[in-house]
Amino acid sequence: MASAGGADPSPPPRPLVFAFYLTGHGFGHATRAVEVVRHLVAAGHEVHVATAVPEFVFTAEVRSPRLRIRRVLLDCGAVQADALTVDPLATLEKYRETAVVPRESILRAESEWLSSIKADLVVSDVVPVVCRAAADMGVRSVCIANFSWDFIYAEYIMEAGYHDRSIVWQIAEDYAHCDILLRLPGYGPMPAFRNVIDVPLVVRGLRKSRSEVRKELGLEENAKVLVFNFGGQPAGWKLKQEWLPDGWICLVCGASNSQDVPPNFIKLAKDAYTPDVLAASDCMLGKIGYGAASEVLAYKLPLVFVRRDYFNEEPFLRNLLEHYQNSIEMIRSDFLTGHWKPYLLRALTLRPCYNGPINGGEVVAQILQDTAIGKECISDKFSGARRLQDAIVSGYQRQRAPGRDVRIPDWYSLSETETGAGPTSKNVAINETAASRCFEDFEILHGDLQGLTDTMDFLKSLSELNRNILESSEKQYQERTAASVLFDWEKEIYIARAPGRLDVMGGIADYSGSLVLQMPLREACHVALQRNHPTKQNLWKHTRARQLENAGLAPVIQIVSFGSELSNRAPTFDMGLSDFMDGEKPISYEKAREFFCQNPSQKWAAYVAGTILVLMTELGVQFTDSISILVSSAVPEGKGVSSSASVEVATMSAIASAYGLNINPRDLALLCQKVENHVVGAPCGVMDQMASACGEANKLLAMVCQPAEVKELVSIPTHMRFWGLDSGIRHSVGGGDYGSVRVGTYMGRKMIKCAASDLVSESLASEAPVESGCHKENATGLLKSEAALEYLCNIPPHRYEAAYAKDIPEAISGDAFLEKYGDHNDTVTVIDPKRSYSVKAPTRHPIYENFRVETFKTLLAAGSTDEQLSALGELMYQCHNSYSACGLGSDGTDRLVNLVQEMQHRTISKGGSPSLFGAKITGGGSGGTICVIGKNCSRSSEEIVEIQQRYKAATGYLPILFDGLSPGAAKFGYLKIRWRHS
Repeated sequence: MASAGGADPSPPPRPLVFAFYLTGHGFGHATRAVEVVRHLVAAGHEVHVATAVPEFVFTAEVRSPRLRIRRVLLDCGAVQADALTVDPLATLEKYRETAVVPRESILRAESEWLSSIKADLVVSDVVPVVCRAAADMGVRSVCIANFSWDFIYAEYIMEAGYHDRSIVWQIAEDYAHCDILLRLPGYGPMPAFRNVIDVPLVVRGLRKSRSEVRKELGLEENAKVLVFNFGGQPAGWKLKQEWLPDGWICLVCGASNSQDVPPNFIKLAKDAYTPDVLAASDCMLGKIGYGAASEVLAYKLPLVFVRRDYFNEEPFLRNLLEHYQNSIEMIRSDFLTGHWKPYLLRALTLRPCYNGPINGGEVVAQILQDTAIGKECISDKFSGARRLQDAIVSGYQRQRAPGRDVRIPDWYSLSETETGAGPTSKNVAINETAASRCFEDFEILHGDLQGLTDTMDFLKSLSELNRNILESSEKQYQERTAASVLFDWEKEIYIARAPGRLDVMGGIADYSGSLVLQMPLREACHVALQRNHPTKQNLWKHTRARQLENAGLAPVIQIVSFGSELSNRAPTFDMGLSDFMDGEKPISYEKAREFFCQNPSQKWAAYVAGTILVLMTELGVQFTDSISILVSSAVPEGKGVSSSASVEVATMSAIASAYGLNINPRDLALLCQKVENHVVGAPCGVMDQMASACGEANKLLAMVCQPAEVKELVSIPTHMRFWGLDSGIRHSVGGGDYGSVRVGTYMGRKMIKCAASDLVSESLASEAPVESGCHKENATGLLKSEAALEYLCNIPPHRYEAAYAKDIPEAISGDAFLEKYGDHNDTVTVIDPKRSYSVKAPTRHPIYENFRVETFKTLLAAGSTDEQLSALGELMYQCHNSYSACGLGSDGTDRLVNLVQEMQHRTISKGGSPSLFGAKITGGGSGGTICVIGKNCSRSSEEIVEIQQRYKAATGYLPILFDGLSPGAAKFGYLKIRWRHS
């Protein structure tokens, strides 16, 4: 049993004064700070703690006049939307309010305070600004951390679109003033720190024995005891007796006085000493943070954890726990619905094996004392290599390839002294062997690889899964472990492939019936699918346990999505097919949407499993087999290149091939649109799904969206080329801007129809023609067609300007529109009465965009001249400006388009012929990717690279380049494969 006392630092010549700053994020920081403070105070030093953490956290542990608490908040940590999710945008805004806006006053105040207390050393866990304040005062500073806020916030900046990137730069600059980082186990990248000393786990010691604690709580020695330590429980959520295995007792930490618990749950007192409780228990259910991770490691207690969204330090702590066989993950839906039993029983089979030192509090206190009196403590001989390793891992996670999991190499996350890990020739040999023989592993029963390297890579990954080649660092992820047992390799597996798309022309005018021109990208989504009788289905342990609990084997859907941590989502999803049934009929789309929205980390599964519900509802397909699905997409999310459509189309194509469904590509695209509109709830048009399903390499799909009629496949002339450049600003068709513009467009259509109807009435009541220069009969017929207008794009620009433009308001409030016109007749958006909607620009855009696309398509067949390219480029610039007028522009996409214009004008001003001719924002706008047109020559490619570099210099973000085409899902067909026996 570890002692709560322990050795204290050897006394220095005089008592020292420490200014200890503590972040406002989480109790894990506080508990480790208390342990360090306790040792410092015991050694006779004076410690001033500056924190927003409640005072009792310290005074309950350390009772001494040498401990002073000062209430102050100098950073905000992470703002949580709920117990399991951080709100990145709210966090950045809160940090700006807390630490950026008042920065100068903070620096002045802290300098005065440090001077007033005569601080010998500043200690920070891990508040950035105080490192700068200490440097300004000439006082040394030391940080204690397993992560730093520049790394955490960098991911939030990506979500926010890089507008707040200066926050990260400033935090890193502040940390650079720190003299030493005392780095705790489970650390993430912290390249801003110049000098690092690795220290042991800082853990609170035990006060009582296991028997004493159990006796005090009235627990039998042989009782199975669970500690439930889960702050911020969902509102209205109640613990239930049946959630625990028979005979188990659950000790609830932090329960409110008003919280009722079942008889097999016990509420612990507010002042219960957690380490003693943990050591007296059999397992813990909670969230991964430093406090929980360090204490379950120290006391060898199995941890059942629930993953949290945007807690970016979590993967590193999880990696540490998994290495010492200390944890298993409970999927969020099972946590919320009380399916705890299989996880708790499995936790008892773990054999935690951490035997490292847990005297970090004592070690840290000694280093702090030595540093304060001027001793040289730095032993980081490989500081340059260490900072490079940090930068590599940090940079990889910011710019990692789409569709790949967060990579934490063994050589980084666990020191060689602990594991002997590192890149070895054995690891390399395994990879080379797997790569060379994977095509011998599978027998292709149907289909053709068509020379697609990404499909070859996907087959390699399947081969490695079956061969359990998971030793190399890049394979050690939960998603790959789950995928390795997903399929019965003795049976057929069906593979479909669907690409993303680049919106060349048309964009948001698709839902108004415009002609659009879409280019299928090289980046694609692969889906592998297998159907099995429920009795022969490979089930994950928790799925099997749940089925046994429900007394029977029923068909289930199991899905693994590679690249889950790229979007902070759960990597697996499973459900019973019966969840899609309401008696004898499929459930409604509304109920399905509510079902998938229950768990934000698994909402992504709606894009995949939603295809099954749509096939049941629209085509009456009956699914009686269990279905296993593996999704691996290289189409990056949030870039405006149809990542969701590619997933939907690939999944539905795989299902169709496995079940022998004969669905033509157009109908398949329309069915996939229903998935996105009705199951996911995103109000997109159909062009994304059509491009992914019907596109062909080296051709533009020309489609009239009324609702989805392929006009032709237009060959891209060999002298021209299209590129996509990502702005780094996340795009979402489920976002407010896209939806409000769509509402405004449909409002405009309704206004035109009502105006036309009024003119028809006037015409019938009058002898004179309503339209000047028109025969009354013809004019009335035209007005009648416009009064019944289905697609706004069927009005030509001249007609709109002559008859309706003057009467369309710039904007209108929702309640005013509803009062005057009633509904806007759009099935996928709802008018908010309290909101004001722009109408004129959203109405004008599709009318003119349809004309621009028609002109663009005609010009593609013209001669290969600069005049042709200039005219095409001008049409793209006009489209871009029209998006901005609708409110769908962004700083990033505007900057990229302006860079293209600068390149073009720079060449012209020198008397040369430009290589780049035009650019526009794409898809739903509000960020995402731009499309660039230029000559198919090397100078164009050089200028594209220059644009990338200039954009990076201005914003800190290097745009992803989309360059290359590939066939759509229909052209690819499907593969049917089976493992080949040697």
